[in-house]
Amino acid sequence: GCDASILLESPTSQAEKNHPDDISLAGDGFDTVIKAKEAIDNDSQCRNKVSCADILALATRDVVNLVYACLYF
Repeated sequence: GCDASILLESPTSQAEKNHPDDISLAGDGFDTVIKAKEAIDNDSQCRNKVSCADILALATRDVVNLVYACLYF
């Protein structure tokens, strides 16, 4: 979701991450976002200023640009 709720997990598997529509999402993508968030939060000047939703938005932008470049250039 736009609020990064796709990253939420629950012990009862009732979170958005477990929804049937989201089961096909690659686990590596989740790990990449979590690692990016940890890296950003390791910098004291950046800690708690960038959200997982921000990271997902930037990653989406970059993937769309890469696909566009591959298709049209």
